[in-house]
Amino acid sequence: MDFERDEREAERRRQASFGLPTDARVGADGYAAESVRGGARRVSSGDPRGGVGVEEEARMEETVRRGTRRAMDEKEQESGGGGLYGSQIDDSHMVGAGLAELVGTFILVYGGTAVAVGAILSRPTAGAAYDSLAIALAFGLALAAVVAAVGHVSGAHVNPAVTLGMAAAGKFPWRYTPIYIGAQLVGAVLAAAATWLTFGGPARGEANLAATYPAQGVGDLQAFLVEVLITFILVFVVMAVATDDRAPAPTAPIAVGFALAVGVFIAGPVTGGAVNPVRALGPMIVAGDLTSFWLYVLGPIVGGVLAALLYDRTMAETEAPA
Repeated sequence: MDFERDEREAERRRQASFGLPTDARVGADGYAAESVRGGARRVSSGDPRGGVGVEEEARMEETVRRGTRRAMDEKEQESGGGGLYGSQIDDSHMVGAGLAELVGTFILVYGGTAVAVGAILSRPTAGAAYDSLAIALAFGLALAAVVAAVGHVSGAHVNPAVTLGMAAAGKFPWRYTPIYIGAQLVGAVLAAAATWLTFGGPARGEANLAATYPAQGVGDLQAFLVEVLITFILVFVVMAVATDDRAPAPTAPIAVGFALAVGVFIAGPVTGGAVNPVRALGPMIVAGDLTSFWLYVLGPIVGGVLAALLYDRTMAETEAPA
């Protein structure tokens, strides 16, 4: 007992000689740890002030935080990273993600084109035929449902313009874009076939399966620019609500669905309002009429990439400077 007491006394004397509180314990690395109101600070035995300044501690913590974040970003980049709406995009999830894109695109295109064909053929619903407003609403509601249903699985791109825009902005791995776009195209073709099956011969012969073409008197250049603009609206909203953590997640399906409906409302009388290359190509392929197909492919892609880059480079949340 006396020996232990002598050891403690000797340790207190050594601590006092360094200018440290007598209840501190000195470690082998030359630092002393002291409990301060439930926290811990490190005090250098060689520091004439008796401790590391608060500013230096803050800088050290910030350095560690940045290093951790950088390591997480690199790991995410290697694995494919996280996708829209909390989806996980990597090799192990790609089969499910591809199927989700196929099914999601099918629902979107079938839901919209079936209503459009019903309106074109003036088929009555509850005693009245659809009007043109129903088409935009059908596409918007279908997209909102798809985002809510499969957003957590694949990100619910269901549109090559979204996929390519995300990839250009570094938010989606380029190596997975062919899988997504291929699944989207297959889903759109199947949807056009389903619309044909739903309404029979007139759907293809009279309504062209609601394929989009420039309206009479509208040139290809004008139609191209309109498709650029309306797709810009859609992809800008997707970037804002689905890639930025500051946006409230529950609003994403509604916001994205409304953005598509607005695009169709705007462009319906001019281009038919594709806002999506596969929405245009699916019905065109099944109907056997590829008139002006290039503008419905290139226009949305240009608009989508511009929107994604604009939001990512100028408005997305960025790490605060040190």
